[in-house]
Amino acid sequence: MFREVLLAGAGGFAGSALRFALSCALVPVAVRWGFPVGTLLVNAAGSFAIGLLWSALPAGSWQVLAVAGFCGGFTTFSTFSLESLRMLRDGDTALALAYMAGSAVVCVLLAWAGMAVAARWIR
Repeated sequence: MFREVLLAGAGGFAGSALRFALSCALVPVAVRWGFPVGTLLVNAAGSFAIGLLWSALPAGSWQVLAVAGFCGGFTTFSTFSLESLRMLRDGDTALALAYMAGSAVVCVLLAWAGMAVAARWIR
């Protein structure tokens, strides 16, 4: 178990570093367009990568490093995408749709709540 934690951490470091670098590189485009293009591209690339890597790699160390580590550090949206697709594939359509809709609504509301709490603390 400790080995897998280290592998996930190493992959997460690489994924997080790459996400930060790509986001910084795309800031001028985001400012010009007024749209978070870096986040969209990272989420899209991460979702493709997690699908590819989860399907291509055997369960075990490489999958932990690449899927849980790298993709999880690159974007947690990729994990959300994979979990949604696995539920759909397993025939849990209602559960998958509830998870997708619930995640979007709950997470946006909680981000708003976090901002509201921080605004009260900063005053």
